Amino acid sequence: MGHVIVVDLGFGDAGKGTVVDHLCSVPAGTGRPVAAVVRFNGGAQAAHNVVTADGRHHTFAQFGSGTFTPGVRTHLSRFMLVDPLALAAEADHLRALGVADALDRLTVDRDALLTTPYHRAANRARESARGAARHGSCGMGIGETVSYSLANPSAPRVGDCLAPARLRRRLSELRDWYRDTFPSGEDVPDADACAGAFTAFADRVEIVGAGHLRALLSSGDVVFEGAQGVLLDEWHGFHPYTTWSTTTFANAETLLAEAGEPGGSATRLGVLRAYMTRHGPGPFVTEDPALTADLPDPHNAAGRWQGAFRVGHLDAVALRYALDVTGGVDGLAVTHLDVAGARPDLRVCLSYELDRAYEIDSPVTTDRADGHDGGRVGRLETGPPDLDRQAALTRRLLTARPVYAPLGRAEETIEDVLGAPVVLRSYGPAAGDKRPGHLRTPIDAARRETPRSR
Repeated sequence: MGHVIVVDLGFGDAGKGTVVDHLCSVPAGTGRPVAAVVRFNGGAQAAHNVVTADGRHHTFAQFGSGTFTPGVRTHLSRFMLVDPLALAAEADHLRALGVADALDRLTVDRDALLTTPYHRAANRARESARGAARHGSCGMGIGETVSYSLANPSAPRVGDCLAPARLRRRLSELRDWYRDTFPSGEDVPDADACAGAFTAFADRVEIVGAGHLRALLSSGDVVFEGAQGVLLDEWHGFHPYTTWSTTTFANAETLLAEAGEPGGSATRLGVLRAYMTRHGPGPFVTEDPALTADLPDPHNAAGRWQGAFRVGHLDAVALRYALDVTGGVDGLAVTHLDVAGARPDLRVCLSYELDRAYEIDSPVTTDRADGHDGGRVGRLETGPPDLDRQAALTRRLLTARPVYAPLGRAEETIEDVLGAPVVLRSYGPAAGDKRPGHLRTPIDAARRETPRSR
């Protein structure tokens, strides 16, 4: 199979976990086994649901979604935000499901940032203060972990867990910052208690340096598992309803380059549902309340911090934008095709209709159907990182209306409107529910036969 990078092209929840599980569950004797899953962004807020053939279900947050397959390791790269307390709870749940060695198969980069109870409490206090203007945070402290590290070079990292005195000092500084910034915030544990838990984590897992990934890549095929979705990216998403994380292929390709792998050595696999979903507030042009009511997701419900789980029709405009900002994919994995096949009322949005006059400083489209006075747009412009620019784009999307066509046969329509081959079709949550692509079968065939699609 070769190395594969799995990225969600939407707002998250498209099925990355079930795709990674499938890629890792190659039957013995049918192909080169996957050696490891490398996590390359996000942290404990990830929720990648995997259901095994015998009905066991686990929501993977920090462990790789290939962990149900014996022998597949997980590596948390330096781009991960590692929450030792959440990791221990996740390991306990896996143990209850019969996976007793998940921690034994785990390595963690010493340079990865630590997410602590102080980050989590700060996250919840800040989001609560926003009131009706909430951004839709998961309440797990992800954004606070990143923002604190940008302002404080002494932000705690995984390697600090090997130096108890330094760890306690850095945790004390963090605790004091939290108490000063949020004097009415929730109670948090003292630094000594937190440090004790984190040093126990260091005693239990293997903490490694930058050279570890090179050895891992040489031991077999590796699946790089992304978190959240491209439309939530910190720089390319619809600000401010985004994550403090790079959700594109960039981090994974940086890791490959640092490990001496040539550019383009891994297959870029973009994951999307046959319809769209979004968890929490923010632009969602194709949202359909009737679909939200009719298509409940057993593993995604409204949450205190994230807000409602929203459902809508396939959005070719938003997905084209995701492909453009990522630089394209080698193939697509389309999930929930069982749902699409049972819903002839599902549609695809081919363009947006805008009412207001075109704002010169508000990027909307490179593919307009008419002039500056609104009209239909079929493609969103991309550009260098600029949050003001992204916020202007968000304002325009909040006024956009979808222009629909029938979805038809979902995988064929997706290939037509996105110009990329569907190489994996999913008709359910288990690995056995996956099928080779409609027009191009295995992933490596798509890479040989077509240029990288964008």
